[in-house]
Amino acid sequence: MNRTAPDSLLTYPDGALLRDGTPHRILAGTLHYFRVHPDQWRDRLERLASMGLNTVDTYVAWNFHERHQGEPDFEGRRDIERFIRLAGRTGLDVIVRPGPYICAEWDNGGLPAWLTDRPGMRLRSSYAPYLAEVARWFDVLVPKIAALQAVHGGPVVAVQVENEYGSYGDDHAYVRWIHEGLTSRGITELLYTADGPTELMLDGGTLPGVLATATFGARADQAAGLLRSRREREPFICAEFWNGWFDHWGEKHHTRSATSAAETLADIIDHDGSVSLYPAHGGTNFGLWAGANHSEGALQPTVTSYDSHAPIAEHGELTPKFFALRDCLRSVSDAAVLERPLPPDPKLLKPQVLPVTRGSGLLDALVTTTEAVPAADPLSFGELGQASGLVLYRAHPLLPHGPIELTISGLHDRAQVFVDGTPAGVIDRESGSLGLKGAGERIRLDILVENQGRINYGPLLGQGKGILGGVRLERRLVHGWSMYRLPLDEWSADDIGRAVAVAAAAPEGGSGFATATFSVDDRADTFLSLPGFGKGFAWVNGSLLGRYWEIGPQQTLYVPAPLLVRGENLVTVLELTRFGVQVELRDSPELGPTEEYVETFS
Repeated sequence: MNRTAPDSLLTYPDGALLRDGTPHRILAGTLHYFRVHPDQWRDRLERLASMGLNTVDTYVAWNFHERHQGEPDFEGRRDIERFIRLAGRTGLDVIVRPGPYICAEWDNGGLPAWLTDRPGMRLRSSYAPYLAEVARWFDVLVPKIAALQAVHGGPVVAVQVENEYGSYGDDHAYVRWIHEGLTSRGITELLYTADGPTELMLDGGTLPGVLATATFGARADQAAGLLRSRREREPFICAEFWNGWFDHWGEKHHTRSATSAAETLADIIDHDGSVSLYPAHGGTNFGLWAGANHSEGALQPTVTSYDSHAPIAEHGELTPKFFALRDCLRSVSDAAVLERPLPPDPKLLKPQVLPVTRGSGLLDALVTTTEAVPAADPLSFGELGQASGLVLYRAHPLLPHGPIELTISGLHDRAQVFVDGTPAGVIDRESGSLGLKGAGERIRLDILVENQGRINYGPLLGQGKGILGGVRLERRLVHGWSMYRLPLDEWSADDIGRAVAVAAAAPEGGSGFATATFSVDDRADTFLSLPGFGKGFAWVNGSLLGRYWEIGPQQTLYVPAPLLVRGENLVTVLELTRFGVQVELRDSPELGPTEEYVETFS
């Protein structure tokens, strides 16, 4: 019995995967178009294909396309149709994973903040208001994918239903609704679910009559055995083989040896499996798109780099793991694919040291770049209509004489506290306190709150940002606030320029804006290092590279060549704690001290 749609290119009539009636093995690699500059899409796709892969898979990040409700954007770096066509012209099949939830260590798991910040919203379930928004989004997105299916001459051969849903819930009516939402809008190619290789996860995320696949990093024999015990007439497919892993701020850089990755890939192949390398090329969480995890009440924000120790490095370099996995794939890859010439190493700028020029001081700059929003109580990011960045909260409470404790409740995520413009301390837990000293006078209390990335996985998905509770002095709540919205990733080059020059220069060793310039004759990749700086954000020519933080592990920010111009280029830094005296352009990344890590399910 053929369990796939009659018009699908990929079928499995007797449990063996076929492509147009011929035995086939999916050899895929993950490459997220939203993590790569669009001028580099073709290069990265060619590198992926040269590993011996025949397919590329990508998520679709809803919040990347519809940052503001009702304003979907598919232009420039959001032109997923162009990406899919480029993949087809490279000779690759395409698997699309449209979510609406994607995890992917991406901010909010790909769900828009305007949706998850809505009071009472219930995510990833049959909750009618949620389904209504997903339906509206699918009305826009899915026809674009459907038009590029193989049945219409395009490269799309498969589409995923939701994403690892069994790790979240067991609302099968919801998963069926997503499946029907895809088919009713024109998807006729192979549909499948993807879940972790445990009974718990497969019970929650799979659907009868829909191909079930697994995501894992090791123990391929166990995954194959479990899937086949439940779906004996379905092919074994590893929808994500975790050959590397992502990093959190304050932890080590996770690596996985080429030998270890190749051994598990060989196990998948030996069990007659198809596979997708997650990732083949990780790319970068440019802007403020990095997500976060949580553990034991603490946020674990993800770093800017999504290198993930992938076979193709963040800047496109072919790593030892690339060659080890390519060798492993030789026995099952198309010989013609393996005969492709290997792409050359990416061009890199020569190292340079750049002195910095101080711009505006931190608080003066921030309060003059936007209008204050007044309210009796502190408002959350959601109430302010802001997805990411910073919010400055200002009030003028009366402090009694002597020591007094300031407490912030419902803090998400990190607060820098200032009294009359002087740093008083940092609070970075959901409920934290700080000791102040009063003199029987009113003070100017500034609390600068940073959204360090919205949680992308687990039961706290969709959690809000900002001050969600209140601010107290001992038992007394502080009222009468002014909020300053600072969505840094929406600032234009002109906005940044005004912020740099709007107020007096930052004091020595202090915080605020700074700039540096450098000239290039020929554009090439580089890596920005900020020795001596503490924590903040960096732009090049008005494009926000992302966050930096001295706690590491990541110590450099990738600057792709397409962001540069011939002639003078401008680096802008917003430093939150402590300035360095120079920035550097380096010719190699520094992602921090390493730790071997292989994700397993116990």
